[in-house]
Amino acid sequence: MLDEDHRRLLGAFVRARREAVVPDAPARRRRTPGLRREELAARAGIGVTWVAWIEQGREVRASAETLGRLADALNLTRAERAYLFALAERRDPADPFGAGRSDAPPAIAALVERLDCPAYGLDAAWTVCCANSAARRLFVGLLDGEERPNLLRYVFTSPHARDLLPDWRDRARRLLAEFRRDYGRGLDDPRVAGVVDWLRENSEEFRSGWDEQAVLAREGGLRLFRHPEGGELRFVQHTLADVERGDFRLVVLEPAG
Repeated sequence: MLDEDHRRLLGAFVRARREAVVPDAPARRRRTPGLRREELAARAGIGVTWVAWIEQGREVRASAETLGRLADALNLTRAERAYLFALAERRDPADPFGAGRSDAPPAIAALVERLDCPAYGLDAAWTVCCANSAARRLFVGLLDGEERPNLLRYVFTSPHARDLLPDWRDRARRLLAEFRRDYGRGLDDPRVAGVVDWLRENSEEFRSGWDEQAVLAREGGLRLFRHPEGGELRFVQHTLADVERGDFRLVVLEPAG
């Protein structure tokens, strides 16, 4: 349950945004600015009582789906929507990549920073939770200005990945099969399910590969890259699991000459 401060801030925010929305058909003699609670409830497809209780800061806990409908009804910007979900301590189902990013375990973060070769850490949803400067240079477009870069989204939807990986189709299918092995362990994590749902919706290659049900362990081996500045690069990949948090991975790319 949310504490009193969170409930109060959430209620004040929802009310302020409701009063800032211009009604579709302004009625005469409105006593309050913006939408009435009844109008917001109708827009969001939720009960008027829920809207009232949220605004009053009562001890209620709206679901992520309810908050999503409320955010849509209020026409919230991306920043406002993120603020709403942060106050409610919920993960936005419409933004699985931005939901509750996990910090890298200290052991993984420390190793990544000490290595000279490309190295990075992945959480359960394969969000890049840490990366060193060599990895940032190698993976063109993955970490540039991206607040929560996700390896799967990068490989399946970024044109940079198709240019960087000369064997893109085979690498993408292998990556997906390796992720499915981890997916079986993360079924209770809404971020993991959200990433899969988003990619099935936005990538034909991911959708067809996912339906194949292939499963592989994260094996090492030779990895080829066609870098726009470094040319043809060859690495041997090593993948280690964190001993305390089995849902985190450390990936190291050792130069292969």
